[in-house]
Amino acid sequence: MEDEHILILHDREEEDKKNPYSSFMYGLKAPETRRQWPARLKKFFDFGINPKLDLQKQAAIFYEKASSNEKWAIFYIEKFIEFQKGRVVKREIESTTIRNYYKAAKLFCDMNDITLNWKRLSKGLPKQKQASNDRAPTIEEIKKLMDYPDKRIKPILLTMLSSGIRKEAWDYLKWKHIVPIFSSHDNITIIAAKIIVYAGDNEEYFSFITPEAYTLLKEWMEFRSFHGEQISGNSWVMRNLFTVSERTWKRDPNHSNYLGDINEPVKLSSDGVKSMIERAIHAQGLWSPLKEGSRRREWKGMHGFRKFFKTQAEHVMKSLHVEMMLGHNTGLAKNYYRPSERELLEEYMKAIDHLTINEENRLSKQVQELKEKNQDSEYVIKGKLQEKEEQIKKLQESVSFLSDKFNAFLLSQPENKIIYREDEDNKNNDKIVKGIELEPELNNKARGEVVIPSSNNKKK
Repeated sequence: MEDEHILILHDREEEDKKNPYSSFMYGLKAPETRRQWPARLKKFFDFGINPKLDLQKQAAIFYEKASSNEKWAIFYIEKFIEFQKGRVVKREIESTTIRNYYKAAKLFCDMNDITLNWKRLSKGLPKQKQASNDRAPTIEEIKKLMDYPDKRIKPILLTMLSSGIRKEAWDYLKWKHIVPIFSSHDNITIIAAKIIVYAGDNEEYFSFITPEAYTLLKEWMEFRSFHGEQISGNSWVMRNLFTVSERTWKRDPNHSNYLGDINEPVKLSSDGVKSMIERAIHAQGLWSPLKEGSRRREWKGMHGFRKFFKTQAEHVMKSLHVEMMLGHNTGLAKNYYRPSERELLEEYMKAIDHLTINEENRLSKQVQELKEKNQDSEYVIKGKLQEKEEQIKKLQESVSFLSDKFNAFLLSQPENKIIYREDEDNKNNDKIVKGIELEPELNNKARGEVVIPSSNNKKK
């Protein structure tokens, strides 16, 4: 068995030698980098290797030449950078694009033990530009976008806006990855929902969505169930459109060719989500034509939703907590500071009003909070009243006890006697106690004058 294991490892080593591309992919962890970086590496290889070849064959050719001839590899990379800088001058690409190609090429070489003088090569890269100044979409733009006639648009938008997830998260998201969180007051009211991002992947983390977003997601799943789809925890949250009655859902005539069968759900991929969002943005007239010479819009589609989440959440939340919910690497802080899910939820609750789009939902939440505060106040008031009632009861019991003892003492004296009332209304001649008549000698002893001591008159 051990020999077989060694043989498998040996075969893997031989395979990696023939296919250096697999070593490159091994170095990519995040889903987003695994999607983008192969395309960037292909651009790098297309510069000097037959672009008609697939990426794995190009990788094998570059590996063979670069590993045996360091000068050839350096010359190749320098010429590639110079060519791309020419494209920047022509405004075909941004200068930051060159760095993206460069990073992919460097990772390929590093993962395949191709040692080059990267300090020298990096000297030829253009200076890094300042961060882009694109903004987040406004509430009004978001509301207009939500009017696009596709039943999936609202749950998609509100989920992304309130959690900050990347579009790639939709490739992993199943219904079981959305977990509602109930109020501790009634165990019925939804106060938020936990969303598990990239479930099963090394980059898995969690964030939260607003009650507004969860409600629309649940309505979308119930809509599918109503029309016959068997919904389970493993159902994809977003799927292809399907044929339904005209009475229950108005079809989009522009995309009728994409309507599938209700019982054969096909996952709506992250690229499909992106295409739908961009189609909706154009259809709703939210992107004005670019100015001459400009390649950037005021706000980006999918990335704009993450920026909205970050901007709104940081009004009331700690920046570190916001970064965690965005799935960003927080460096050393991740190793030394690990807040609990409850702590992060309490932080997120502060931001729900800022992340809620519909004004009615925001007001509804405020009303619910007022009700909960009133319930807390009523609970406190009832507790105080009950406490006072118990105190009064104890005082009454004490007075009654002392009164009984004193009366018993008085009646123990033979000379004292009980006096009964002689009321005219007492038709039944019931004996109603009026008091105790003391012997005359005791009555006469209680004489004197009460004097309050003062500074001038100590005794009297």
